[in-house]
Amino acid sequence: MQTVSENKKANNIAEYIIYMYQMEDLIRSYQGNPVEIKTFVVEKYPVPEEEKDKIADWYLTLLHKMKSQDILEKGHLDELNSIVAELAQIHWNLLKTDPAYFEAYSKTKPFLIEAVMQAEGQDLGNEIQICLNGIYGLLLCRLLGKKVSDEQLKSADAYGAILSTLSYHYKVKNAISKN
Repeated sequence: MQTVSENKKANNIAEYIIYMYQMEDLIRSYQGNPVEIKTFVVEKYPVPEEEKDKIADWYLTLLHKMKSQDILEKGHLDELNSIVAELAQIHWNLLKTDPAYFEAYSKTKPFLIEAVMQAEGQDLGNEIQICLNGIYGLLLCRLLGKKVSDEQLKSADAYGAILSTLSYHYKVKNAISKN
């Protein structure tokens, strides 16, 4: 799990965020019960015992963070919120400087507006959070076997274009800052 998350974090930050949202929800589905997480999640991995111990440690560390940040019922880890804020900053900078990105955003904006209107006053966060939630919502629908509308697919494509570009720029920015 740690290896999967580290790989996603290094290569596609949007995928990493969505993956971590899944892990948060998985932990919530067991009400943060470490015994159930070990029994029903970790023990199902077809790996040697020492690998299961590492996987269990990763889940329990994540559980501890969720408890300490009081997000066991809802919300996201501070680390993820910080990354989303950083992606939003990259988004705003690209809107001002990159005509191709602005064009992709223009195609996405109607879906963002629709999401805000459907929220009926609920705070959905910034535009990048809305994109992430849209992609994650589509993933959940598919995992639960729910029918996905053509409109959901169109919005997911638009959100994906934005998130893909932001992930690329995030990766470049972090590579430059490491050097």
